[in-house]
Amino acid sequence: MDVRVLRYFVAVAEERHVGRAASRLHMTQPPLSRAIRQLEDELGVPLFERTPKGVTLTAAGTVLHGEAVALLRQADRIPGLVIAASGTANLTIGTLADTAEHAAGRLVPLFRDRHPHVNVSIHEADLGDPTAGLRAGIVDVALTRTPFDSTGIRTHVLRSVPVGVVVRDSDPLADHVTVSAADLVGRRWVRLPDDADPAWTAYWTGGPHDAAAPVMRTIQECLQAVVWNGISALAPVDQPLPAGLVVVALADRPPSEIVVAWPRTSRNPVVRGLVQAAETSYRM
Repeated sequence: MDVRVLRYFVAVAEERHVGRAASRLHMTQPPLSRAIRQLEDELGVPLFERTPKGVTLTAAGTVLHGEAVALLRQADRIPGLVIAASGTANLTIGTLADTAEHAAGRLVPLFRDRHPHVNVSIHEADLGDPTAGLRAGIVDVALTRTPFDSTGIRTHVLRSVPVGVVVRDSDPLADHVTVSAADLVGRRWVRLPDDADPAWTAYWTGGPHDAAAPVMRTIQECLQAVVWNGISALAPVDQPLPAGLVVVALADRPPSEIVVAWPRTSRNPVVRGLVQAAETSYRM
């Protein structure tokens, strides 16, 4: 039985909808529907009841789902076991600011279970490099935030978080529920590194930086600049803040995406294992 088709089946069973499963699998709906029907033909039994709202498992489908999940879990462990048999493998993960705290809590236990013999090194990048070392070739895979130039880089979104403007609690905007970009005109902004990705800088600042401000390379430097100098910064709405600061949701800016990113040309099985673990952990 084709493991790939079993992954398709499990996705449809868990999403209870072919369209949502196709989106999860990064494929279009017609080939997924064909694969499921071919699996049913191969087994000679219906696996799903089709309804206008989606699909539900039949009794036979329920049995297959349990067995398929167990089989796929074991299959996912095989690369790690093979790598371990050949000696210790190494993986360097780039992280940006707080992304490790946001992403690693779910990811680490699953990855360590599947790849217990991989030696992991962490490279923490500053706000000048949103690819967290990936573009420079100093890491194998990265946990970071968008947006950035993704040429040559593949990404998978783990989590999306709305962003807001960080101001002092005495600021006229502090009592607003939300603000728009028009409300931020004329404010002074933190200064990100001059050589940072333009898309990154444009997203994380609401306007031209304060020419007199020093370059900010960490989140804490940005937040302290708001505390001490009263300039403005953008941050995810769940960003922990020093006393005296608040974050007001920015209504007309798309959410910040925490992603796992890796080189498009990578053939490293350990990188593939981390990406798969990340995808799985954020579906749990």
